[in-house]
Amino acid sequence: MKKLKILAVALTCFGVLQAQQKEVDFNNPTGLKMETEYSSDNSEIHDILSFEGIDYQKIKFSDEELKGKSYKLTVKEIWDGNIKTETVVLDSKNLGVKEFETLKDSVLNMKVMSKLTNDNQLKMTFKFSRFSVTKKYDAIKSDDYSLRNLVDESNLDIGYNKAFYLLAYILPYERADGSKSWCEVGTSGDDIEKWGEKFGIKHYLLFEMTFE
Repeated sequence: MKKLKILAVALTCFGVLQAQQKEVDFNNPTGLKMETEYSSDNSEIHDILSFEGIDYQKIKFSDEELKGKSYKLTVKEIWDGNIKTETVVLDSKNLGVKEFETLKDSVLNMKVMSKLTNDNQLKMTFKFSRFSVTKKYDAIKSDDYSLRNLVDESNLDIGYNKAFYLLAYILPYERADGSKSWCEVGTSGDDIEKWGEKFGIKHYLLFEMTFE
């Protein structure tokens, strides 16, 4: 069995960017790669986005086998440790444009922008080369929401024909001394649907990606 190589640029808990490469066995003999750029690549842009409460990531998937694949992004809304809803953010096969149904290239670029609005909703835009999708999700009144890249932070597997965790929009873990930690949550492994119960997190969004 061949090995899947994941090439990522990870934003560590200390705000330092470092290249990471991971090799794992996967059911599909693929060479799918994922690279992520964060707003902190440019300190001035990072400062502006941080001031406005905006999270921003650029994600690139690449592999020759991406050609001809459809892609789907779904989200689970988790409240008090329970999945309350699970919906489709986008499904390339159902966009209503035939040429968008499957990928014509070996690369898929996606930009993700998110923020908490004044009416306590999480507004998220997923921007692709020729279209974008914007969604809003109910939230609690808190400036502590943070968009995390799970493949980077928890070293998760990616591949074809099987949904994989990609992003989470989370509140922090609040310690007994009153301090808060997002990284302690984001790096805690793949038992992601149990975060609410494990860390006492009131609410978070969990995004899964599928190529097939």
